[in-house]
Amino acid sequence: MSLGAEQLAAPLGERATLVQFSSAFCAPCRATRRVLAEVAAMVPGVSHIEIDAEDRLDLVRAVGVVKTPTVLVLDAAGREVRRAAGQPRRADVIAALGAAVAA
Repeated sequence: MSLGAEQLAAPLGERATLVQFSSAFCAPCRATRRVLAEVAAMVPGVSHIEIDAEDRLDLVRAVGVVKTPTVLVLDAAGREVRRAAGQPRRADVIAALGAAVAA
């Protein structure tokens, strides 16, 4: 399944997109937001989109998110390359981006 700007309500990154599904009272979601924002700022052409899971249950169900935070790494065309549930480490995000950019 590919995700586009219409479904995400934000433009995709030129090279890759980090899509974070969060919920309001999720402490790991706040830490994940910081990590993903830092990585997106470091890597040209990468954007970070945060989606409130409670506001977008349609999308949550469509992509099969079962817990927050869940991070999808999309390639330039919006195809899911990697997925992780829970708070990611910066090194893992950078490695997943490498796979998305190479795809």
